[in-house]
Amino acid sequence: MIDATANPDQLAERIRELGQELGFQQVGISAAHIGEHEERLNDWLDAGYQGEMQWMESHGSKRTRPAELVPGTCRVISVRMDYLPADTAMAKRLKQSEHAYISRYALGRDYHKLMRRRLQQLAERIQSLIGPFGYRAFVDSAPVMERALATRAGLGWIGKNTMLINPRAGSYFFLGELFTDLPLPVDAPQEKEHCGSCTACLETCPTGAFVDAHVLDARRCISYLTIELKGAIPPELRPLMGNRVFGCDDCQMVCPWNKFAKPTGETDFSPRHQLDQATLTSLFLWDEDTFLRNTEGSPIRRIGHERWLRNLAVGLGNATTSIPVIEALRARAEHSSEMVREHVQWALQRHGEAP
Repeated sequence: MIDATANPDQLAERIRELGQELGFQQVGISAAHIGEHEERLNDWLDAGYQGEMQWMESHGSKRTRPAELVPGTCRVISVRMDYLPADTAMAKRLKQSEHAYISRYALGRDYHKLMRRRLQQLAERIQSLIGPFGYRAFVDSAPVMERALATRAGLGWIGKNTMLINPRAGSYFFLGELFTDLPLPVDAPQEKEHCGSCTACLETCPTGAFVDAHVLDARRCISYLTIELKGAIPPELRPLMGNRVFGCDDCQMVCPWNKFAKPTGETDFSPRHQLDQATLTSLFLWDEDTFLRNTEGSPIRRIGHERWLRNLAVGLGNATTSIPVIEALRARAEHSSEMVREHVQWALQRHGEAP
């Protein structure tokens, strides 16, 4: 047993070792506050950049003050888990208009359950060392400013594309947290950014979603449009989306720091159902049962079949005109969903076809 009070440094080091044994590539510890990130969030919300994501506004200061969300919290243990699949050739898909581009994080199984389970195991192993202690695990599942906390824990800095960037791993990773009442020593923060004069991420965004460095207007972001937006995609943005049907990685692909990103060893993050090779027409033919079956345990399932078809219709509207593309769109022209029909009609018109 370790005396958490008498040997906090020893305990912190052992926690890092346990985290790596459980498959986390990095573990950092921070105090339970996010500093100037609270003001930045409030300014961003005041500008309305969150769009329909009302959950970003809810819970008041609980989002920015961990001890209000979980009383008694004095430290946050932040963990990093890399997810980059090996050999997906996804960058090539953006130039193949007949193929569907799906964000790399969504090609495999949903990360939430896997990471939550590992965090629970981490907490249980800590308990085996010191006895019962107060904690609560989070994986993108509550009002937690995970990137801000991760910077305070030394896991990286928030880049101009608003992603957390690690100097040895780039940005293709998930984050999770353990809020705890253990008075552990904290790591040195890495809040100073190392992006320099590079603006590649800002310039490459297909829809011009970056208002400025570190400021993303989610209402124009393809990830928001394909995942968070519940209604129709604004017509003026559709041609800019290309074949991106679930998420977008453009601002990460061009980031020089991602040359250090390493393929993950987690088999759960490997592509499923050949989603890294699928054509738009093949995915558009999935009926709802097929969609539910093929997206079981996948982050894609959260958008539902209707929005899945909406996104694919936009992709098909941007694809090179061909008989398979036209036939696929016509097959959905009388779909029961008004939203799907409207996007199919737009796509057909893009190909010079009467709806």
